[in-house]
This record gives sequence, C-alpha cells and structure tokens, in this order.
Amino acid sequence: NETAHVKGSLDVLLPVCVSVEMHDGAVVPLDDTMRDRILRVAERMGRDALRVLTFCRREGPGADPTRIERELTFLGVVGMLDPPRDGVREAVETCIQAGIRPVMITGDQKLTATAIAAQIGMWETGDEAMTGTELGQLSEDELDEHLPRLRVFARTTPEQKLRIVRAFKRAGHVVAMTGDGVNDAPALRESNIGVAMGKMGTDVARQAADLVLADDNFATIVEAVRE
Repeated sequence: NETAHVKGSLDVLLPVCVSVEMHDGAVVPLDDTMRDRILRVAERMGRDALRVLTFCRREGPGADPTRIERELTFLGVVGMLDPPRDGVREAVETCIQAGIRPVMITGDQKLTATAIAAQIGMWETGDEAMTGTELGQLSEDELDEHLPRLRVFARTTPEQKLRIVRAFKRAGHVVAMTGDGVNDAPALRESNIGVAMGKMGTDVARQAADLVLADDNFATIVEAVRE
C-alpha cells in the first residue's frame, strides 16, 4: 500500500487535513478543538521567531498526483530556528540612520516574519505586516495608503513582489530588491537596482539583476552603498 508524506506551511495543509495521528499512533478525526490547538502551538512558535513546518501523511493516495494532497492525516509541526546572520542588526541600523528604509518580503508566516524583523531592528510601534492574501484584497490606492507603515510582507507570490516594487517606485522611492530564485527575476528587473545572491541564487536571478552579492550577506549591500 502506498503512503504519501507531505510537508509544507500550516495555512495550506491544515485545511486539507481530515484526521490527526495521536501520540499512541491512533488516527482520529480532526475536529475544530484540535485545529485550534494546533494553530495556537504554531502561533507560539511564530512569536518565538521559529519557522514552522507542517508534516502530514496519506495512505493509498493512488496514481493521480492531483489528488494526493487531499484528506490528509496531520502528524505534527516543527519549529526551526534560523537566526539572523551576525552583523545584520547593525547593518539595518546603519541603513535607517542613512535614510534607507529596509522592508522584508518573505515566505515565512506573518508572526514569524514580524518577530524576526523585531530582532534585527526593522520593526517599530505603528509598523504594519501584510500577507499576500491581504495584499491581494487591496486596490492600488489602498496599498499606497498603507505603504508608509508597511515593513513586512509575508507569504507573497512573484506577482505580488512585482506589485510591491512598483508601489514603492510609484511613491517616489529608489528601490533596491534582493532575490535568489527564478520567481524573483521579474521584481529584480523592475526595481531600480536588482541585487541577486551569488552563492544561492539561480542563473536567471543573477542575469536579471544589476548587482550580484558574492557572499549572500545583507550587510555587504550596506558596505556597497557606503562605497
């Protein structure tokens, strides 16, 4: 009998889970009480700046790949610590002192992203965070209204990254955008200064960028601006 193991973000996988495996191995229906309990655990991990990864399973998914990630059994969540590199907080502080406004665009959930932003000195009282879903519900005028307070964008699509860059340009900013993946290429090219990662970046991202970071370190951008 085939078994499919699935990992991913909680907000995507929990809605397609129908059961949960308990500590003793018993599989029981996933009710609203258990869903709330799982969400509270994930939220606590996010507030502690942990990246949350969800694990699920499905027995006998069959040959149709489009039906595998349905009716899953929830197995658990893992919180992973990926601390900021040494020197990033100081680099962010230098940016702010120099009139450069750092903004985070990340695939992490919003609570994790804001906790990390606070750790590195990017988050102040009155700042806002927004998910890609929330961004998709805003008109251009509404986005422009929120833009001065937005500091974190979480779980955004490539199209939304492009929209964010265009919004900051529309507000009169000179925009430098960092990225490493194929999906980052449109936003890298749209920005005034596209910055690709030299170590982890794809060839497409490097070709779309104006600058390539040899060490993939944010602090290096600050030193380049200083030069």
